Amino acid sequence: MEALRLEKVWKVYKMGSVEVEALRGVSLKIERGEFVAIMGPSGSGKSTLMNIMGLLDTPTRGKVYLMGRDVSRLGEDELAEIRGKTVGFVFQRFNLLPYLTALENVLLPTLFLGEKREDRARELLEAVGLGHRIHHLPSQLSGGEQQRVAIARALINDPEIILADEPTGNLDSKTGKQIMEIFRDLHKKGKTLILVTHDEEVAGYAERVVRIRDGRILSPGEH
Repeated sequence: MEALRLEKVWKVYKMGSVEVEALRGVSLKIERGEFVAIMGPSGSGKSTLMNIMGLLDTPTRGKVYLMGRDVSRLGEDELAEIRGKTVGFVFQRFNLLPYLTALENVLLPTLFLGEKREDRARELLEAVGLGHRIHHLPSQLSGGEQQRVAIARALINDPEIILADEPTGNLDSKTGKQIMEIFRDLHKKGKTLILVTHDEEVAGYAERVVRIRDGRILSPGEH
């Protein structure tokens, strides 16, 4: 069964009198349980593509199907509800709130759904090796530890799909490999992983690499 499908998706931004085509007729299918890396240079459209796949943005034209449902034209409230239950996000800059502890940061997504799952949050922090750091603030954690908190936060609502945007971009190579091993384990457990990166070594962890340039998906074998 497919997790995500994009059909001839265009995203056009208006900047004054100028139109910028960030995506140009992108069609892409990702099956449930797949581990896919999206690769492309700066300005290629990969971040716009991630935002649309994660329901953070909507296409100008074309259709987006999530778990078989057409979500292309849903309102923000409906998108937010589906996003909160189905998609977990991991970002390059971690996006942790500085005044909340690791445990409180992991619990944040549960608050939007009206339920607090503290036992689950503790389990996840244990799983990423931070059981002894749950009451530490982000400023008291290393970059790698902050990214582990971000991964635990992405998993708190048990999403079907995990989207990661340059998740090792702010980390040294050793820590980056540790983070990628966590993603590899998540894939083995059946999660659908979509990783946006410019790093060939990071992309090597994925089952499939999709390359994008100038807002278009390249044919197999193109670079």
